[in-house]
Amino acid sequence: MNLHNNTLRLPITIIATLILAACGTADKEETVSVDEQVDTAPEPVASELATLLANESRSEGDRARDAGRHPAEVIEFLGIESGMNVIDVIAGGGYYSEVLSYAVGSDGHVSAQNPAVVLQMRDGANEKALSERLSGDRLANVSRLDREIGELLPADGQYDAALTALNLHDIFNNYGEQGAIGALKTISALLKPGAVFGLIDHHGAAGNDNKELHRMNVEDAIRVAEAAGFVVEAESGLLHIHDDDLTETVFADGRRGNTHRFLLRLRKPE
Repeated sequence: MNLHNNTLRLPITIIATLILAACGTADKEETVSVDEQVDTAPEPVASELATLLANESRSEGDRARDAGRHPAEVIEFLGIESGMNVIDVIAGGGYYSEVLSYAVGSDGHVSAQNPAVVLQMRDGANEKALSERLSGDRLANVSRLDREIGELLPADGQYDAALTALNLHDIFNNYGEQGAIGALKTISALLKPGAVFGLIDHHGAAGNDNKELHRMNVEDAIRVAEAAGFVVEAESGLLHIHDDDLTETVFADGRRGNTHRFLLRLRKPE
């Protein structure tokens, strides 16, 4: 697929400019009803990945964030495994890039992708965080991919899996349904047939000003994902926080980093 055709030019602009409203980033199976797959109470998993993530070579800040992000459980839900080639789309400072590094192991690879504007925002906060995270080759299986999404081609190496966290709402809220569909089609073109795509975002509610709140309805996310050609296999409740009534901005005191989030497992059809 040619990523520079008219259909896929729109996401280049979207990804390059969404930062103006951005939030400051921070297993194949039969298709099922998402309602049947929502977990109501996340339980820690006793896994090799959970043990690896507990090690003190990870920053204290990252390990503190784990309590609300359940990274080992998220990776298990998505079915990302050792040896996979994965892209962290709009990786920001690279929290999930490092989680994925442990998940895919030395036989796998992670591309931490960021458009220029994400690296420049907030006086280069994401640039500094990602550079520090990767300094000294401490995550040898992670490579920076400092390019716009629309500049990537399948010939660069198609991926077994992709993940994006807290990014789709800005695309949807600022560029509408067609903008979001276009961006997801661009990501799909980078994935192998049958690849998984994990999508995390802040829950919104119908009738609220979700653009102002930096949220989106999960129903909207599902609709644009399906319109982009993905199969929505399941939704997990791992990141649900039920004391968030969805009326506050995600930047509100006591709410930042503590929002009710949805987690979708999407699949590119074979």
